[in-house]
This record gives sequence, structure tokens and C-alpha cells, in this order.
Amino acid sequence: MATEVVMPQMGESIAEGTITKWLVKVGEKVERDQPLFEISTDKVDAEIPSPAAGLLLEIRNQEGETVPVNQVVAMIGEAGTVAAPAPAAAPALAPAGAAAPAAVAVSLAPDAAAASAGSAVSGSLAERVRQLSSPLVRSIAAKEAVDLAQLSGSGIHGRVTKQDILDYVAQGKPQRAVAAPAPAPAAKSGTGFQVAAFQPGELVTIEPMSRIRQITAAHMRYSKDTSAHVTTVFHIDFTKVDRIRARAKDGFFKANGTKLSYMPFIFKAVAAALRAHPKLNAAIDGTNVVFKQEIHLGMAVALDWGLLVPVIRNADQLNLLGLAKAANDLAGRARAKKLGPDELKGGTFTLTNPGVFGSLFGTPVINQPQVAILGIGAIEKRPMVMSDVDGCDTIAIRVMSYFGITYDHRLVDGADADHFINSVKKMLESDAWPELEPYL
Repeated sequence: MATEVVMPQMGESIAEGTITKWLVKVGEKVERDQPLFEISTDKVDAEIPSPAAGLLLEIRNQEGETVPVNQVVAMIGEAGTVAAPAPAAAPALAPAGAAAPAAVAVSLAPDAAAASAGSAVSGSLAERVRQLSSPLVRSIAAKEAVDLAQLSGSGIHGRVTKQDILDYVAQGKPQRAVAAPAPAPAAKSGTGFQVAAFQPGELVTIEPMSRIRQITAAHMRYSKDTSAHVTTVFHIDFTKVDRIRARAKDGFFKANGTKLSYMPFIFKAVAAALRAHPKLNAAIDGTNVVFKQEIHLGMAVALDWGLLVPVIRNADQLNLLGLAKAANDLAGRARAKKLGPDELKGGTFTLTNPGVFGSLFGTPVINQPQVAILGIGAIEKRPMVMSDVDGCDTIAIRVMSYFGITYDHRLVDGADADHFINSVKKMLESDAWPELEPYL
């Protein structure tokens, strides 16, 4: 008997996935749990392992195809095994008012089903499914003034996916005939104003955006449209942390098998500061403030194909070792495409570290629905003016870094952000790290 390979459900609200790459060719041998193909969803990019050992007998869906969860995409078996034929296409959806065939069951993803059972969504069943798409799709549709009922979705039963609406917006949605208002200045024309990316005859190379790049673009634009972004920058002295880390890192690695970078110190200080300043660990829900009782730190990981933000859960309950292990594990599995969708959601505050690429500081975009994000600049030696107890000034070489905190001014005031960063600064500029004493 051949073994079916199905599109997995990478999270409870995921209804489909796009096959981005087959890692094995038809006729090649695979081992159980060997990476078989790569997929991309609205939540995560991932490698999917083979469910069995054998030969890849058949590939039913090619790279670039978007496939519903649980649909068979390939067959694995022994040489000479005959794969079962692909099932016939599902019957068309019944029109409004007509009884659907008994053998056809329409299933909406949880986020679609929860879209408001009592809402007045009219039209055929196909129209209702298209309109009850994911919250992110509906958010993009609202901002772009797109009527989802006018789109032919590629998802289950015509459900409009994020890829569908991004493609629709990118191609330039058709406008309904209305009386043309007086033209506004280009700078004030809003989302309807477009500038050509290239001119006829210009030498260019055109490549489609990766799915993760399109998702990131949509999230960043949504964030800038939602939050009132303000950034403030602090200069922080890492000299004491640098000295104790240099003394402890070899023993730390030998005892625990994981590296001790600067990041666990920063996570520790940020988690403690969030507990002391809960307004930075919150979200806005209409006119309500949602204070998060748990501290889940998102850490941005730059990849060759985009940006992911895995989450360190209950960071305030972890010591330096726990934070180091969690961060190193999540970053490693992000680069290997081994993260699950649940590891990319639920963050309450995000840190990004452009300093590893040499940036002095940045003004990062808030990761919705959070209200703040911390950008960490390069940690490096700089000449600083130092004063002794007698008030005499000298020039000293210190290990310094700029921390840029971007916050949502709808909730967080400048004083709130400053108090928060001062708490972080105070902890990072101290030499009180008793848990490292065994490794000194």
C-alpha cells in the first residue's frame, strides 16, 4: 500500500498552504522524517517531513500551488506500488436557496467561522465563504476598500486568501464608476496614488515577492496605519556586562552546551522592566487597554528569505541560562525552517537587533497588536567622558550601545517609554549577575 502525503494544518486557523519547493524528485528514495517539501502559510514557512520511508511515487501538486489542508499532495511506497488515483474534483457549490448535495460538507476555518455568526453576509454560499476570510485578509480589504465578494479566491471553496488579496491590490484593483472629484495634490491622494516602478525601455530584472515578504509588507503597512509611532534613543554602557560575560562564557558553554551572548542579559533586563512598567506590555482594543499578565518576548530573526519573530514565552520566569537556550534554539530552528506556527504568535513585546549588522540604532516598526518595540544597536567600544567622585573628567574606552524604543503614542507617553528604558539601562549597567558566579 502506498502512503499518502497530505498538506498539514500548521495552526488551528490555517486552512491552506503553498508548496514552495519539492526537496525530492519522483522516483527518488526517502527516509521517514526526511524533509520532503517546503510550504508557506500565513503564519510560517516550514519543511514538511516524509511520513514514511520508500520511493516518491507521485507528486500531485507542483511548486507554487496553494493546497487546502489535508489534501493529498504526493504518494510514497515501494517500487512497483500503484498509487491510488487522485480524487475527482469536488462538485460545484449550490446556489443560494438551493439544497446542497448530501455528500458535500462545507467547512470554514475557525477564524472564518468566528467572524460573526449573526452578521448579515448575503449572497450565495460561495460569496459568504469568500467574505468570511481571515481577520488579516479582512483588515487589508478594509484598508484597500476592496469588496471581498468581488474576488474569486483560491482557497477552500473560493475562500479569499492573503495571497489573493495582495495579488489583487498589487495588480491595481478596478474602480467603480463614480463622479470624479476634483484632483487632489499627489502628496495627499492616499492609497489611490501610484508611481510607476519602472519606465518603458528601462533595464530591469523583475522577481515576484516571496510569500513571507508580502506578509511582512502587509503587516508593516498595517502597523504604520494603526499606531502613532514615536521613537526615542538611549545610550547604554555595556562595559560591566561585557566584562562578566567575557569571564563566564567559556565555562557557561562547557557546562550547558549553549552560547552566552549579550541577548540573554538584554532579555532579562527587558522582562524585568516590563513587569515594572505594564503599560509597555499591553495592547489597544478600540477604546480599551488590554494589559497582558504574561510576558512573551518576540525576537526578530533575519533570514535570507525574510523576517520571522519567534516568541520566548514567560521570559520573566527564566534565568540567563533559560533565556540563552530559548533564544539560541528558536533562532536556529527559524533558520532551518523548523518552527511551528504557535511559536510565532502571542508575543507581548518585540526586540530586534540590527546592531549585529553594524547599525548604530534604528526606528523599528511596531509589531501589532503590541504597543512598543526595542531596537538594539551595535555593541562596540567608544570613547566616553567619565567623571570621578571629585568631578574630574577623563576620556575612557567603554563598551556602548544605542537602544531605540519605538512606542505607540496612543497609549504610551514619552515619560512612560523613558522610565521603561531607564529601568533596562539600570540593570544592564550593573555588575550584579550572581547566577554567573559558578562560571567565573
